[in-house]
Amino acid sequence: MLVIHTADIHIGVENYSRPDPESRTSSRLQDFLTSFDELVDYAIDEKADIVLVCGDAYKSRNPTQTHQREFVKRISKLAQKGIQVFLLAGNHDSPNVPGPATTLDIFSTLEIENVHVASELKTEVIKTPNGNIQIISLPWIRKGDFMSLSEYNQLSNENLNKAIEEKLIAGLNKEIENLDSSLPSILASHVSVDLAKTSSEKSMTLGKDYILPTKSLANRNLDYVALGHVHRHQVLNDDPPVVYSGSLERIDFGEEKDSKGFCAITISTGIDNRNRIESYKFVEVNARRFKTISIIIEDTDEYPNDKILSEIEKHEIKDAIVQVIVDVHASRYREISDKIIREKLSNAHFIAAIRKNVISESKNRLGKELHESVPPMEALEAFLKERDIDENKMRLLLEKGQTLMFENPPTQP
Repeated sequence: MLVIHTADIHIGVENYSRPDPESRTSSRLQDFLTSFDELVDYAIDEKADIVLVCGDAYKSRNPTQTHQREFVKRISKLAQKGIQVFLLAGNHDSPNVPGPATTLDIFSTLEIENVHVASELKTEVIKTPNGNIQIISLPWIRKGDFMSLSEYNQLSNENLNKAIEEKLIAGLNKEIENLDSSLPSILASHVSVDLAKTSSEKSMTLGKDYILPTKSLANRNLDYVALGHVHRHQVLNDDPPVVYSGSLERIDFGEEKDSKGFCAITISTGIDNRNRIESYKFVEVNARRFKTISIIIEDTDEYPNDKILSEIEKHEIKDAIVQVIVDVHASRYREISDKIIREKLSNAHFIAAIRKNVISESKNRLGKELHESVPPMEALEAFLKERDIDENKMRLLLEKGQTLMFENPPTQP
């Protein structure tokens, strides 16, 4: 049985984008769809039995009609080939409050053949061309669902997270206990796990999310644990494999060095419940490249723009999303030409930024040893003299500085 595991497709992410004249949509939307197409084509060509989408099909819980059309088109293509598709609700798929539908519920409403939607903790037995498989679903659970209950609404954030973790682990263990050991079993979850290394999703797991211990998921009664939510592909445990597939496309520069793709797992359907995993591999897709080019301009560099252009030539920027970061002393800031740099980057897909960071001047350049005990006006005068400011202009600046100091005196230690 061939299982394809993916997550965090995030259709609707359109940052660093330009208009695509053929589709009349954004170029970045086409990037995400093209990477998804690679997965769909692979699943069909390799005759996959089931495709697991472990949360966050869309960027937004209110996707546009175009985003919905493009996602449904690809899911339908898989389903029409007899491939089972399992869609798990992630945090981007779920409404903020109980009641409204998730972005995936339309599939259940229309009763589309071969498509299964999971938005609660449960176990489902799915029939595939090569036998049955059990899927335990652990979707993204809203903290608000707990906070509305009297037993939880007075807890601190830390204690609430702990209570949610305990509740989820207890519910998960109950589902595992009821598994049929003669059938292969997979846990599909959209959740933060303690051993995961993050990239763009780092801010999502610091302080406000509940985080499940990897050991609570790595149950030997499971054959594979398919995770979503963290965008970086990684294997957290070997037996059973506990795996984040990662996202199919790079979201931003935080994911610049991440490999992007999906997981292909071959599982035995025999009744022997030991070592059912026959093969596992990560299949890379041709995701849009991100490239950061960093340059430091020294005072000794005679031609700073030439140095920047020379550094750019060392990198493959064609069709990439590029940012250039130049560290430069304030005295040479104006020598840097954005126009020249942009011309050099003309074959990039998108120029995200040309950022010039001003390097703090070393104190000994001001002709005297400056430290916290030096009066501010004396320090300002030394700074202006080093810049060779016109005498009349310097006097005016010192007067303005004196006025500011008078109106906003420094606090005494």
